[in-house]
Amino acid sequence: MSPSPVPPYGNARPELDREAMIGGQGTCITRDIPMIDLSDYDRRKPVITDALWDAATRVGFFQVINHGIDTADVDAAFAAAGRFFELPMEQKTHYARRPGSNVGWEYRAQVRPSTGTPDNKESYQITLPQMGADTWPAESTLPGFQARMRRFERQNWVLGMKILSCFAIRLGFDADFFTCNHDPASAQYQSTLRLIHYMSMENARDADFEFWRAGAHSDFDCLTLLHQRPGQGGLQVCPGRDADARGTDTLAWTDVPPVAGAVTCNIGDMLMRWSDDRLKSTLHRVRMPRRDEYLGPRLSLPFFCQANRDAVIQGPRKKYAPITARDYLDERIRANYGGRS
Repeated sequence: MSPSPVPPYGNARPELDREAMIGGQGTCITRDIPMIDLSDYDRRKPVITDALWDAATRVGFFQVINHGIDTADVDAAFAAAGRFFELPMEQKTHYARRPGSNVGWEYRAQVRPSTGTPDNKESYQITLPQMGADTWPAESTLPGFQARMRRFERQNWVLGMKILSCFAIRLGFDADFFTCNHDPASAQYQSTLRLIHYMSMENARDADFEFWRAGAHSDFDCLTLLHQRPGQGGLQVCPGRDADARGTDTLAWTDVPPVAGAVTCNIGDMLMRWSDDRLKSTLHRVRMPRRDEYLGPRLSLPFFCQANRDAVIQGPRKKYAPITARDYLDERIRANYGGRS
């Protein structure tokens, strides 16, 4: 049976109210960034589970190495993303995101409640059940692009399910609980691979540096896996527990430099709810570079582990009423990008 309807923004309001208050500069501090080795996963799973749980609950974000995605595949995905964003603007508009979908190309479309200004980026979303022939670039335009992105999407899904399986065990669910709720064979599947291009600041005016490449926010999903390019920094995070303790007007942010071979991971709002708030979603943003830093374009490839639309979200302690992943995401999207009542 489907959960009962809730008032508009009912489940999204706490997250939205928090996000609307985190647009300030804050301060910057150094924090420990846990680096977790996933090698020999099946044999070492209990040790890996302990390390992931400690990092997620104590620090709030972490990086994983020896994660099973070959460096050559990561490099090939970045190269394919670069070729897509190099297409002429009028050509990219053919793949523009359709209203009500989470696929296709967007340009300076996300306006964060934390800033009220558009993120300085363009992106291309891949949510496989929603993709059509009119959304994928033609093979004659970008040879091998679709095959490459399908492969990379699957590789990230496998990695995400490894990490979520460890969290499932510590929460008291079956080991494959989150895997079943992120089933790529289902028409309800809605995990998303996003290609992001932050525009160059090489010829920018001084006033342009006052904005954000991506305003402060938390992700709506269960778990985000982020691939970055060495030398193209800017990501800053503030662990959820620190944010709750400090208050939104005194947030302390930490730079997370890209590390070759490492995938940066953060908990999203969906998993925070599913864990009865034992796991805290991580606030993060992408700052503008300083004049003495690399000013060229920045590419990143995040993968969002979002539960299937018909998955019912309720933690083992039943702190919150059940809600489907579709309803939860719809509320967050309406609250963030559809105006506030």
